[in-house]
Amino acid sequence: MLILKSTRIESIDILRGLVMIIMALDHVRDYFHYGSFFTDPSNLETTTPFLFFTRFITHFCAPVFIFLAGTSAFLYGSKKTKPELFKFLFTRGLWLIFLAFVVNNFVWKFDITNSFVILQVIWAIGLCMLLLSFIIFFPIRVLLIIGLILVTGHNYLDNIVVQGTSFKSIIWYILHQEKFINIGNTLFVFKYPIIPWFGLIILGYCFGTFYKKGFDIILRKKWLLYLGFGATVLFFLIRGVNIYGDLVPWQIQDTTTKTMLSFFSVTKYPPSLSYLLITIGPSLLFLYSIERVKNKITDFFLVFGRVPLFYYFLHVLVIHVFAIIGILIFGGEWKDMILTAEVFQNAKLINYGYSLFVVYMVWIGIIALLYFPSKKYMIYKATNKDKWWLSYL
Repeated sequence: MLILKSTRIESIDILRGLVMIIMALDHVRDYFHYGSFFTDPSNLETTTPFLFFTRFITHFCAPVFIFLAGTSAFLYGSKKTKPELFKFLFTRGLWLIFLAFVVNNFVWKFDITNSFVILQVIWAIGLCMLLLSFIIFFPIRVLLIIGLILVTGHNYLDNIVVQGTSFKSIIWYILHQEKFINIGNTLFVFKYPIIPWFGLIILGYCFGTFYKKGFDIILRKKWLLYLGFGATVLFFLIRGVNIYGDLVPWQIQDTTTKTMLSFFSVTKYPPSLSYLLITIGPSLLFLYSIERVKNKITDFFLVFGRVPLFYYFLHVLVIHVFAIIGILIFGGEWKDMILTAEVFQNAKLINYGYSLFVVYMVWIGIIALLYFPSKKYMIYKATNKDKWWLSYL
């Protein structure tokens, strides 16, 4: 497999590529699994261990994606002046917010009426980059403290719950409360409250110092091992104590399996401290183990890791189109896959879906299909570095 030479850090792109592939599994499940539009795969009353696992492994995607966005920002800035980095982060943040509202909402729903708007991960990254652009002038140690405070301390805000559509309420939904609200004739879904995500992208930015030019590789691997192992152990300690660190404490269930599922059922919206520890910790251990690994498998992951934004929009579009094709072939009303607010309000897809086996088969097919355009675009980017606009795609 041919991989063009690049100044990019391969281990970071390998990790990013891996989580991008896993992310597709979650989104295929969203569109293909039976009852996925109206049930929670983490609900202990209705889930199965395999379904729970399918959802749990995809928890790694958003945190790693956002954490590494911060790391990439630092590495980009290491070759630029701070004003240049500010301009890049500010404009890229605005660009991602625009894409979140216009492109992302369309490919997810195909709803030209825009009857509801989902503020998802692209929105969160854009807003976090926008905010990050203003604080990059602080010393790294100050940024590290800010990031740690936001990530470890935000669960103290869990008890602050507001209602309504006032300006203050909407600001709080953006900051720290998942919420579905109607504004005019549009349903807004605030899925990624940004306080913990902003803290995470700051920590990712600080993490970039381990990869700056000239940093000792042996020392970096030690830090990766210590931080990865420490974060993972801390998850088990905090989750075991069961007092702080997650919106929903785990509980003893009627079976050992369900009790284990309860223990690992961590909150994503907003991401709890426990959620971030159990996802970022193992990810750092993966970076530790993959530092000098080079083979066909890592080359495969690299392709997706080097074109993340292109792949993200393409994979959602393809999955959604395949879902429409599937409903045409196997029966059902294809218009129900145009995801308007009415579709959900009238539960039109409540009996739609396929088995988890089908979900996994579709996922494998999607990844195989998207590999080729992703690789072609990766090569195009690598051979056209003079085109400034490619850094925004």
